[in-house]
Amino acid sequence: MEANQKLDILIVGVGGQGTLLASRVLGKYALDAGFDVKLSEVHGMAQRGGSVMTYVRIGKNIASPIIDEGGADLILSFEKLEALRYRHYLKQGGHILYSTQEIMPMPVVTGAAQYPQGIEAQLPGTGVDALGLALQAGNTKAANSVMLGALCKKLGFDRAAFEAALLASIPQKTIEMNKKAFSLGYDAV
Repeated sequence: MEANQKLDILIVGVGGQGTLLASRVLGKYALDAGFDVKLSEVHGMAQRGGSVMTYVRIGKNIASPIIDEGGADLILSFEKLEALRYRHYLKQGGHILYSTQEIMPMPVVTGAAQYPQGIEAQLPGTGVDALGLALQAGNTKAANSVMLGALCKKLGFDRAAFEAALLASIPQKTIEMNKKAFSLGYDAV
């Protein structure tokens, strides 16, 4: 990222997927690189199973943490229905990087609705099998690290610095698993 560049990223997912950790890692990376960064977490019904979104704005001088609809350069989504739900935040020419994981919302679980079909065809972006790659790394909970690796490569960030921001933000006992997950995500894009 160049010194005069501005980057607006919307991170979305379902409560419990690690979206808030991902925003903090991205924020740490940006601060360590000398950028101004603003984060705003919008939890909504963020208990496990509810929708979660976080704004991450990076640049030379960021005044507000909020990204307007149609203003996100990139949407990082930890679940594909969430990517579809928030795609109206994407600016023209923007990109969605999403996990292909499907988490059934409560109306689907209760039988009141069906999970939408053909979501990938409606998303201008790249799907990553984050859950499958996290399983290869040793634990499905590392899916957020897979997505962070994919994000790092997609945006052309300094891999070593971004990985260091991740590793500084997680428990010591999970470092090796998350390093592997990050690497698998990086290589998947």
